[in-house]
Amino acid sequence: MGVVEYKNDGLSNEMPIKNEISATEEGVMNQQHHVDLHRALKARHITMIAIGGAIGTGLIIGTGKALARGGPASILISYSVVGFIVYLVMCALGEMAAWLPLPSGFTGYAVRFVDPALGFALGWTYWFKYIILTPSQLTAGALVIQYWIKPERVNAGAWITIFLVLIVCINYFGVRFFGEFEFWLSSFKVIVILGLILVSFILMLGGGPDHDRKGFRYWKDPGAFNTYIDHENKAAGRFYAFWATMVSATFAYLGTELIGVTVGEAQNPRKTIPRAIKLTFYRIVVFYVISVLLVGTLVPFDHKELVFANKASSSAAASPFVVAIKLSGIPALPDILNACILLFVFSAANSDLYIATRTIYGLAREGKAPSLLARTDSRGVPVFALILCSLIACLAFMNVSNDSKTVFGYFVDLVTIFGLLTWVSLLVTHIFFVRARKAQQVPESDLAYKAPFGVYGSYAALFFCIIICITKSYDVFTYSPDYGNFNYKTFITAYLGIPLYLIFLLGYKYIMGTKGVNPHEADLWTGKDVIDREEAEFLARQAANEEKNANANWFYRTFVSWLF
Repeated sequence: MGVVEYKNDGLSNEMPIKNEISATEEGVMNQQHHVDLHRALKARHITMIAIGGAIGTGLIIGTGKALARGGPASILISYSVVGFIVYLVMCALGEMAAWLPLPSGFTGYAVRFVDPALGFALGWTYWFKYIILTPSQLTAGALVIQYWIKPERVNAGAWITIFLVLIVCINYFGVRFFGEFEFWLSSFKVIVILGLILVSFILMLGGGPDHDRKGFRYWKDPGAFNTYIDHENKAAGRFYAFWATMVSATFAYLGTELIGVTVGEAQNPRKTIPRAIKLTFYRIVVFYVISVLLVGTLVPFDHKELVFANKASSSAAASPFVVAIKLSGIPALPDILNACILLFVFSAANSDLYIATRTIYGLAREGKAPSLLARTDSRGVPVFALILCSLIACLAFMNVSNDSKTVFGYFVDLVTIFGLLTWVSLLVTHIFFVRARKAQQVPESDLAYKAPFGVYGSYAALFFCIIICITKSYDVFTYSPDYGNFNYKTFITAYLGIPLYLIFLLGYKYIMGTKGVNPHEADLWTGKDVIDREEAEFLARQAANEEKNANANWFYRTFVSWLF
């Protein structure tokens, strides 16, 4: 299929909007040469990127720490509750993205529907998050290889260099190559997770070498709930433990929203984005809820192997699934799982670089970053944005030195809060989008996708996200096994992201003198006519190709196409 370029040629004739905000602030894509992305991500690319987006070390490894803190019942409840919140966030994003797929992603929606200052704060903090996460993932990859090859033999810097060169090349070869690469990596991740779920289910029923039918034995002894902080009031201690797992679950799900960055390069986004959003619900239930349920039946939260794993580095040794496999007496599988984790980390580094590049590109398109970063080559790759993000990814080499490793750790702690603030910003933007849609009397029947719980779902998710933002590191204020007494360094790195976000928001608003967007004047229409034409052209070409290859594609249409 041919590649369709996204170009915006002005306001729709259906409903001209008068707005005092400049075209740049509105996120209008002017007809400039070499600044357009190519819509080359197919439906299957978008679907698998959405499914595999948040499947990573947070699920394979991070659940171990949550289990040791809270116990099996706590992680089951927390991963289910946070999973539903994530689904509400994705539904809110899907409603806006299906109405108007902007190349600037969700920062463009904040500019159009809420306030240009919110778009500025959201875009830059989101970019900061991913330019730090990219070198963090590169470092994690080097740590995984240390499972086999000790750093005394091969310096970690060598592996970091190899990974960095590979992900830069994958991103440079164009979005179609990137989409195909991530499609197969995400497919592999799905197979690995499903395999772990199947193995865990078999082990729970006594199918392992030890033939021990565990069932829900560990829910009784040592119990379903752990006491995270030693407190005279055991009920309070159990609540502390549960809330600690809520925070762990939140950060395990971070990254799910990355599909909002791909909308500017998706073919037929009005159809592919809603499908990917709908599959998010099933992904959460199958990959997260069932996984934590099964791992909670296989490993007691107080087992010494699990405690040791939580002190280990990013390798198979730190995974509760590996602990379960060891307890059941299955040999060789930890090495296989470690190789899988290496691919997980590599995929995460690759997609993080992609997100960082497209985020700074979107900011440049809106005039909130140097215009040079908006230039693309003939394949639609923002090369200068890619060069900048690749150079910053060299921060990973700080981890080679013990002196700078601590400083880099502070960077990672600092930007993780930006993921939560992204969800908050998305939910606020959706609430304002609904207000604008009602003010301008746009009927729900005109929407390509409608959030099932509407604006009330966004309000509920917003409330929980704000609570988690405020209380995510509550244990720095009290004695805990992790921090001891009050730790000011941990407090600063844990919460400094919130005032930084507010400084970006209020500082831009003050300096630029921006005003909140009136719902009657919010720009719901600029570029919509272009998307309508692109959609019609794409569907016409698709229909022609299907008619031409009707016999050849019957297997795909019958057994596979429903998924994509």
